[in-house]
Amino acid sequence: MPARSRTPAALARAAARTTVATLIAAVAVLLAAAPAQAADVFVEVNPSTVEAGNQIGIRASCPDNKVSAIVRSDAFGQVTIVPQFGFLTAAVRIPVDRRAGTYAVRLSCPEGSQASVQLHVVNRTRPSRGPATGFGGTAGGGSGRLLVGGGLVAILAGACLGLLTLRRRRTG
Repeated sequence: MPARSRTPAALARAAARTTVATLIAAVAVLLAAAPAQAADVFVEVNPSTVEAGNQIGIRASCPDNKVSAIVRSDAFGQVTIVPQFGFLTAAVRIPVDRRAGTYAVRLSCPEGSQASVQLHVVNRTRPSRGPATGFGGTAGGGSGRLLVGGGLVAILAGACLGLLTLRRRRTG
């Protein structure tokens, strides 16, 4: 059987059909994969573990993220979260005297939807001294006098060399 040759017009029609079919498939995949962000109701705290006295960020979503909502917790009380960048956000400081523990953070949306997340508050502690990492500039042992003496000797040696250099220029 001889090979059937196609005309340029027939090839162009076939390419157009293939392109249209590919575009329709791509649009169908993209539309099916689009998340329903407005329908999600959630609340997040960052960081989820915080030392008492520090600040946390709250990010939440209600069915309508253009209206403020309320977040409550025994860790910090009540705060109003406001619309920002498509979400509801706020920042709140955990009181310094808050006891260590796990606290529920509850979101209440205006239309009645709710969500919650856990916040872990830890004790505020400070180390009593720096780490023992060996000899250093802040190590004890009286090396300060040696360093001051060495610095003075270096300054005097530099001054003497400077005077000698100036004397040689004048005589030469």
